[in-house]
Amino acid sequence: MESAIDSSPAVSAMPSTVTCAAPAKGEPYLLTPGPLTTAFSTKEAMLRDWGSWDGDFRAMTAQLRTDLLDIAGDTAGEYDCVPLQGSGSYCVEAMLGSLIPRGGHALVLANGAYGKRIATTLGYLGRACTVLDKGDYLPPRGAEVESMLDADPRITHVVAVHCETSSGILNPIEEIAAATAKKGRKLLIDSMSAFGAVPLDVRQIQCEAFVSSANKCIEGVPGFGFVIARKTALQEAKGRSHSLSLDVYDQWDVMNRTGQWRFTPPTHTVAAFIEALRLHKLEGGQAGRLARYANNRDVLVAGMHELGFEPLLNARWRSPIIVTFFAPAHPSFKFERFYELMKEQGFIIYPGKLTVVDSFRIGCIGQVDEHVMRRVVQACAQSLRAMGVDHAAPPAVAIEERKMLAEAA
Repeated sequence: MESAIDSSPAVSAMPSTVTCAAPAKGEPYLLTPGPLTTAFSTKEAMLRDWGSWDGDFRAMTAQLRTDLLDIAGDTAGEYDCVPLQGSGSYCVEAMLGSLIPRGGHALVLANGAYGKRIATTLGYLGRACTVLDKGDYLPPRGAEVESMLDADPRITHVVAVHCETSSGILNPIEEIAAATAKKGRKLLIDSMSAFGAVPLDVRQIQCEAFVSSANKCIEGVPGFGFVIARKTALQEAKGRSHSLSLDVYDQWDVMNRTGQWRFTPPTHTVAAFIEALRLHKLEGGQAGRLARYANNRDVLVAGMHELGFEPLLNARWRSPIIVTFFAPAHPSFKFERFYELMKEQGFIIYPGKLTVVDSFRIGCIGQVDEHVMRRVVQACAQSLRAMGVDHAAPPAVAIEERKMLAEAA
């Protein structure tokens, strides 16, 4: 059996000197892929009211757009950032509806709930799509993308999920981008739970656009997302959107002309995001954030392995965002009881989304560090004892499932 504590070379942990303070109000840690536990100063930034048309708030909007482009590596000025009110899924829909022409055809790379949601969204938008369905967790590979693009000249766009949090897999976005560019198609990326921690540099990854959200790896609070797109793509999107509120071109045009959001902006969320960006920079930017998250993951996986828990994914595909663990085979283990016991000890975890075997997920992002992750492992051990579970080893079918992944990928 492979070691559960090997680090993936692409996202291996580096030393992190950041120490995260405990939630000031005593609330549980959110070990989820967002919303997540935020810094007290990020929450505190929301204690002031802002006028949405005022120059101070317009300056905040301009700052966040510039800062996000810096994180994306847009040194050539080829891209622009368009914030949009709403959840991450609003931004995904806005990107799809604005950047894919009505006569376009998308190849959707799906290996979990969020890839499938993209296909569903395209159906609502009336955009043609072909789905490469890899099941619960198998990664789409560049060679597969090339083959499908060769076979179907109708395809104009490829749509990929960067980190599929339903399993915790980090998809091979670099090879997907290379394959898409090689075949002369355009790539759209849902980087909702990756951007800001996992590298996504537009100088190295050719893409037409990508989306992310305030309440993910930048560690802000919910309320808006953002589209980072080529300026040429934004210009071509004029008059294309299915929706007034989700029209990326119109939002971009108005922001560039007036500095304002078209409709009431989430002022408090923007203020919190400005503080979150400051903390992100202080931590060392994307590289510093990745170091802490990857270390969190490695400490968690090693500790859980000692209890008998096994992760779904081998090290090659295991993201630093969230880890899926197989549920123990022990007959006394019931996830609902385990969840409540963990919550009583100050940790909110996530149920699993696999269809083949029972599982659960523990997030590694937000204002948590390795000391918190060790406490998470201790809480898991205490919860197992309370349930009368003496070992957390998964059923044999789970290990076979992981073996199949290793062989197929």
